[in-house]
Amino acid sequence: MTIAEALSKRLIQLMEERNMTEYRLSMLSGVNQTTIADVKKMRNTAVNVRIIFELCQGLGIDLAEFFSDPVFNNDNIID
Repeated sequence: MTIAEALSKRLIQLMEERNMTEYRLSMLSGVNQTTIADVKKMRNTAVNVRIIFELCQGLGIDLAEFFSDPVFNNDNIID
């Protein structure tokens, strides 16, 4: 799995757990709704850490919790 795929999978998972739409996350995080959609659809393969940080704030978690998912284990990432 690529990093873009892992980011997409994790973001979708967290949004589903919170029943959160792209619009709601955009309002809470300050990240443009188009940027959120691009991350989810893997159109943005070089996501800035600042964007992930802001998304985490909107989701009510810290970066460590975002990246603590097994999807980010070195064995799972190919790029």
